[in-house]
Order: sequence, then structure tokens, then C-alpha cells
Amino acid sequence: MNNQPSNFVFFLIGGALLSATAGFVDAATILAPGQLAVSHVTGSVAKLAVDTASGGSLSTGLIFGGIGAFFLGSALSGATLESTQLRLGRRYGVLLCIEGLLLTAAALLLISGEPKGVILAAAACGLQNAMATQYSGAIVRTTHVTGLVTDLGITLGKWVSRKPVESWRAILHTTLALSFGLGAFTGAKLYATYGGAILFGPAITILLLGAAYAARKK
Repeated sequence: MNNQPSNFVFFLIGGALLSATAGFVDAATILAPGQLAVSHVTGSVAKLAVDTASGGSLSTGLIFGGIGAFFLGSALSGATLESTQLRLGRRYGVLLCIEGLLLTAAALLLISGEPKGVILAAAACGLQNAMATQYSGAIVRTTHVTGLVTDLGITLGKWVSRKPVESWRAILHTTLALSFGLGAFTGAKLYATYGGAILFGPAITILLLGAAYAARKK
């Protein structure tokens, strides 16, 4: 019951790259002015609720903007892609290019000391997460690790109870989780020296990846 996809290695590498990028961006925006985790919305919703309950603060609008931007990025991805199955093609390349441009704009704003740059980074993460949400029946989460850890826990439980498991899923989920953590660690280290300018790194990487995809024939 392994049913490993034929293109598994390719998507494993691509997923790891996207996860590392998301972790890198998340660490940078947590440390940047505004201090917002942009790669997921769970913490942002809780923080927004706490700020609102306590009378609101200057950060409330920024948090709400980040949540809305993540949502709109996901919506853009849903409107662009024709299938929920991850397949290479020009539309993925276009979305990756848009993500790279959003990260570039976010870097420019953060360098100038504008906290609203984190909102554009949130839009980039929402777009990326929606783009890679489904792959051959396995949920591929590249911008957060809660679901990945849950999936790994389920796999471990099945293995302990001697139920059938698909090892390739465990490998995929473990790789994505570790890549996110490594990206976040690297982003935190570099931010201390270079500040918001570090977002140019993932922006250029994603733009190049997007250009390569867009150049492919359907």
C-alpha cells in the first residue's frame, strides 16, 4: 500500500525548498517591525482576538491585514489553478513569480522601516500554501508544520498498531517539517545582521523557480 508517485523525488525537493522559504520568511517577519507570523493564521487570529478583547492596539490593523492578505493570496491561487492536483505547468510558474514579486516588495518596505511589508509577505505565503495544498491525495503544507506533525503522529500510531502505512508520506512530511525549521533558523540568524533585506534571498529564489516553470510547455 505504498503507492509512491513516480515524480515523488522531484516534488520532495521542490516542497523542501518551498517549506524552507516559508520558514525563512516567517522568522524574518516575526523579528521585523510589526512582529507578525505570516506563514499561518492560527496565531494571528488568537493575537487579534486578544488585542481586541484588551481594547485594541496599534498592531490590530496590521494583524487583520496579515490575515486578510493570506486569505487573498490563497484566493488568487484558487482562481488561477484549474486542478487540485499538483502538476507542473505555466500557471504554477506565474504564481511563483507573483510570490517572488510580493516578497521583493515586502523586503523594500521593511528596509524602509514600514511594518506593512509583513502584509505582503503574508499574501505570498497564502498564495504558496494554496498552490501546494494537494498532491496525489497527500496534503502538502509548505508554510506551517502543525498539520505535518499531526500527520506524522497519525502515521506513528498506525505503525505502532501494525496498521498499513505509506512510508513515502512520512518521508515527505518529515522533510517538509525539518526544512521549515531550518529555513526559520537561517532567517533568524541572518535577520540580526541584514534586517529586512534578507527577504531578497527567497524572493529571487522563488522568481527564478517561477520563471523556469513558466518557460515550460504545458
